[in-house]
Amino acid sequence: MSTLTSQEILELASRTLRLEAEALQQMAASLGDEFIGAVDRMLACQGKVIITGMGKSGLVGRKIAATLASTGTPSFFLHPGEAFHGDLGMISPEDVVLALSYSGETDEVLKIVPFIQSNGNVLISMTGNKESTLAKNSSIHLDVCVKEEACILRLAPTTSTTAQIAMGDALAVALMKAREFTAMDFARFHPGGSLGRRLLMTVGNVMRKSDLPVVAADCSATEMIHKMSRGGLGLIIIMDGEKIEGIVTDGDVRRAMESRQAEFFNIRAIDIATRSPKSINQSAKLVEAEKLMTSYKVNSLLVTDDAGALQGVIQIYDIKL
Repeated sequence: MSTLTSQEILELASRTLRLEAEALQQMAASLGDEFIGAVDRMLACQGKVIITGMGKSGLVGRKIAATLASTGTPSFFLHPGEAFHGDLGMISPEDVVLALSYSGETDEVLKIVPFIQSNGNVLISMTGNKESTLAKNSSIHLDVCVKEEACILRLAPTTSTTAQIAMGDALAVALMKAREFTAMDFARFHPGGSLGRRLLMTVGNVMRKSDLPVVAADCSATEMIHKMSRGGLGLIIIMDGEKIEGIVTDGDVRRAMESRQAEFFNIRAIDIATRSPKSINQSAKLVEAEKLMTSYKVNSLLVTDDAGALQGVIQIYDIKL
C-alpha cells in the first residue's frame, strides 16, 4: 500500500516532466554543425540508416528506426549482440550506422565499431559523453547529455532516453523536410492506417451503390418516410430517369413536418428537395470527399461518374471507419 499522498504523487510527476522538458530545451539550444552533418550524411546515404544500441538505448533505437522508415528514410534496427555473432553481413558499405549508448562505453556496441570502420561506413554516435570511446571513434557525434535522470534514484534511464527519442525525432523531421516528404508519401507507407485509407482509397471503393433509396419527384410524404427508413442513409434521391433532380434528407422531413403540420402529408418529395445536391466523382480520393463534406457542412454526398450519372452515396461514416 502506497504511503504517498495525492499531492506527493502529482509533485513527483510534475518534477519528472519539468526535468525532461528542461533537458530538451538545453539540447535544442546546443544543436549545431554536428546535427547538420548527421542530417547531410543520412540524406546522402545510398543505402539504409542502420540503428544499433543495447538495453534502453536499443529500445529507443527501434523506435527511431521505425520513425525514419515511415517518413522516407530507409532504416532498420540491428541488435549489436546479434551483429557481433554473425549479422554484421547485414551492413553494406553504403549504409550509415547510428549507434546509441548514453555512456558511450557499451561493450556490445564498441565490439562492432572496428567492423563498421573497416567496412567504410559513416558512423554517427548518440551519447551523453563526448569524451567516450564511442564518441571519439565516430564520424559524427550527437550529444544527448542531460544534467540528471528524473528517476528518484538518479539511476534508471528516464531523462536520457527522452533526450535520445527527441534527437531521433529531430533527425526524422529534418530529413522529411529535406526530402519534401508529403502526406501522400506517408500514406503510401501506412496504407492500413486512417490517413492512408483516406489518401489512397477512392470514393468508389467505399460508397453505397446498391439498394439506393431512389424515388420519383411526385413521391408522397408517406412513401418518402418509408423509403428513407428502409434505405438507412437518412435521405432519399429524386430521379427523373437517369437525371438527378434532388435529395431530401431526414432533416428536411422534420423541418417540413414542423412548418406544415397537418399539410405535411399533402406535399410531394420535390416540394422540399434540395435541387442541386452536392456530389463527387467516384474516382476522387476519400480525403477529397471529407474536405467537401466539411466545407459544405453535410454528412452525405451523391457519387457520380464522369458523365454525371448516379453511382452511389458516400457518407462521413464511410470515411471515418
